[in-house]
Amino acid sequence: MCYRIYLKKNEEKRIVAGHSWVYANEVARIEGKDKNGSLASVFAHDGRFIGKGYINHASKILVRVFIRNDGVDDRAFYLDAIARAKNYREKLGYKNCYRAVFAEADNLPALIVDKYGDYLVIQCLSLGIDQRKKLICECLSEIFKPKGIYERSDVSVRKKEGLPEVKELLYGEVPDYCPIEENGIKMLVDVKNGQKTGYFLDQKENRFAIRKYCAGAENVLDCFCNSGGFSLNAATVAKNVIACDISPLALKNVEDNARLNGFKNVTTLQGDVFEVLRGFRREKRLFDTVILDPPAFCKTADEVKDAYRGYKDVNLTAMKIVRSGGFLITCSCSHYMTMPLFEKMLIEAARESGRRVRSVEVKTQAPDHPSLLCADETQYLKFFILQVE
Repeated sequence: MCYRIYLKKNEEKRIVAGHSWVYANEVARIEGKDKNGSLASVFAHDGRFIGKGYINHASKILVRVFIRNDGVDDRAFYLDAIARAKNYREKLGYKNCYRAVFAEADNLPALIVDKYGDYLVIQCLSLGIDQRKKLICECLSEIFKPKGIYERSDVSVRKKEGLPEVKELLYGEVPDYCPIEENGIKMLVDVKNGQKTGYFLDQKENRFAIRKYCAGAENVLDCFCNSGGFSLNAATVAKNVIACDISPLALKNVEDNARLNGFKNVTTLQGDVFEVLRGFRREKRLFDTVILDPPAFCKTADEVKDAYRGYKDVNLTAMKIVRSGGFLITCSCSHYMTMPLFEKMLIEAARESGRRVRSVEVKTQAPDHPSLLCADETQYLKFFILQVE
């Protein structure tokens, strides 16, 4: 008999509104018996059917609901869901590289699929999805016809699901570096060893948007540059760009990508960004544009206070090295650092910097990373363009 999950009174409201996650502490009782990772039915306290999702007793998220009717998670379901996700992106004009499946936002909780040219990279972040990996790959192969599919499930969140970190080839052949074209720029994406699935596709439009703020700039500093997405967009219009990161592997990728595009105005700098910025401050060195795109400083709610200090420190120092009239482009990719909290931090940093700072543009993640209004976890990226006087 399949698991039947009955929620505590009033705990169904969030799920009925479209959220996927049922937490273990929201459950009144569990009836039936099946395998861990199986499809479970979820009911309100009064017995109303809410939906179905994969159950995992090892996780605080007991069930991830994604079927709202009497349907089943068969091949036809996955083909339809993946095709819908693909069609949405294609209608927006995405072709070469984009997030093809964005988990809850595409009604496929815990499944991430990124398209890099002829190759796909996937992450399976829950037990139920992991158990259906073979079926999912078959559906992806049928719909996208890729040359290869690579798994980058080497993320710590899998431990909460009782799963090991995994990195392996699932289908066809996948090179170490997958060629893509973004905003007219050629890139080689390190899908096997780069961060996340190899590249941060959620900043595509934002990377293009910085060009007008780097146009004619004598010096641009791109901090936490990773493989150089912002650096290369800046290099199309600026005279000189410094790409700074602590990772030698990332900087090699920047150099390779700059060479691939014939950019001779990009130089790399290895170092801890906090120390590098303080060093520029001591030297009284100024930049026309400074870009801050750090990794998430907080991955849990308990880390927000320390993360706030880190964001404030790096933004305050950056504001002090922007030439008068220049721009600070700053981001946060942690959903725990909410938009109001991030803006509060910037206001404090501006006040303490002694500079007059104007907000020019505020943006978020790219449209291939849509967010659900009922699930603030899916709205995570903050992107501010500030003018510093």
